Amino acid sequence: MGGESVVREFRRRTSQSTELNAQMITTDTEQSVAGRPVANRGNVVLNAARRAAAYLEAIDERPVAPAPEAVAALNRFADLLPELGETPDAVLALLDEVGSPATVATTGGRYFGFVIGGSVPAALAANILAAAWDQNAALRVMSPVAAALEDVALAWSRELLGLPPACAGSLVTCATMANFTCVLAARGALLAKLGWNVEAKGLFGAPPFRVLVGEECHISVRKGLSMAGLGRDRVEVIPADAQGRMRVDAFPKLDSPALICIQAGNVNTGNFDPAREICAMAQETQSWVHVDGAFGLWANCSPARRHLLESFCDADSWATDAHKWLNVPYDCGLAFVRDAEALYRAMNMHASYLQPDVLRDPMQWTPEMSRRARGVELWATLKSLGRAGVGDLIERTCTHAQRFAARLSAAGFEILNDVVSNQVLVSFGADETTQAVIAAVQRDGTCWCGPSFWHGKAAMRISVSSWVTNEDDVTRSLDAIIRIAKEIRP
Repeated sequence: MGGESVVREFRRRTSQSTELNAQMITTDTEQSVAGRPVANRGNVVLNAARRAAAYLEAIDERPVAPAPEAVAALNRFADLLPELGETPDAVLALLDEVGSPATVATTGGRYFGFVIGGSVPAALAANILAAAWDQNAALRVMSPVAAALEDVALAWSRELLGLPPACAGSLVTCATMANFTCVLAARGALLAKLGWNVEAKGLFGAPPFRVLVGEECHISVRKGLSMAGLGRDRVEVIPADAQGRMRVDAFPKLDSPALICIQAGNVNTGNFDPAREICAMAQETQSWVHVDGAFGLWANCSPARRHLLESFCDADSWATDAHKWLNVPYDCGLAFVRDAEALYRAMNMHASYLQPDVLRDPMQWTPEMSRRARGVELWATLKSLGRAGVGDLIERTCTHAQRFAARLSAAGFEILNDVVSNQVLVSFGADETTQAVIAAVQRDGTCWCGPSFWHGKAAMRISVSSWVTNEDDVTRSLDAIIRIAKEIRP
């Protein structure tokens, strides 16, 4: 089934679910007793489903950004805390009538501002069911189903990303936490080689080791290094080339184990660091290579893009998001570590009331104890798309990005990056002109693209990440961008 056919089929199924929910909805009669609403929970959920379905059905026809008056209306949420509670239907009505118009239509097909995916239908449905389950995924005994789905989803993700079969994984909130998790494992392993147990002794008096990052290193990596006590500013910065890739010729000589952070998918250009050369250098000194692949790692799922990930599997840890290019609902980050024992040492916790299971207990591999069952949506996404569907999603969005670049270039505007994945950087001339075009496009509402700076030059950044985006969305967006740019550009 081709990309556009997949989108049509998803929309058909979603429409059928909408009609079913509408038929099942019943009038919910509620009473409030001492300020505590009493309601039929099933009817409340059906009411929410009806409103959610109506929101999704209208998403393609509304402006991508909310109107100023819709944002101003959010003040209605700021009432004094009520003495007596309101009925669930009344609360839901206020959320929908005031909140829905003030959302950004990131689940539609014409949002290109950040690397944000729209939830695939199976994941959205699983999210609703998971909310009803309300499982704590800390321990297997707390939720056997959450633990089982997490096990399978991590194994499937590891396989799709081309990572070593024996590496350990954990589900966290986002790539920032995934980077943090991997850095903690790396910190413990590197210091252990230097004779120091950081989990027991902390960093006071610990021997130092070098940390190397690229000039275009994402801020989430620096934040992870800071939270791990390794510092944002004490890192050694490796110069990058015109596409944001670390320059191998600029690497310093390594004479002891170090932490090297590389990138799979630059947030501006979408480009990839030279993993083969860097991993080879790292192995000579038993250094640890960590990959920040918030979205780029998923390029491995597309046969046409897999070459971009050459040798990234030779690294020691990997961080990525499922709520970006994979289109899982927020929030869902993934951390993988080759040395499972290093991850376990950094994350495990024990208490007299916590009886270990013979199988994997999720909280022993993550920073959090209590945690929502985010593996449910990840499993549902992978089960519904399959290997071919994930590959089609990646390839289709990359093709859309190339269409953006080709037509904008043909219209006389400068493309600032090699479009190897789903990221496009475009300049409309002087910085002031580019910034004016971006602001006007955002006000127009046909699509939403964000600003960036690349090598000192203002740029519009177009990130194509959603499964919903089709050829018509791209055409409508390009028509609007080019029309606006020609009106503004002298």
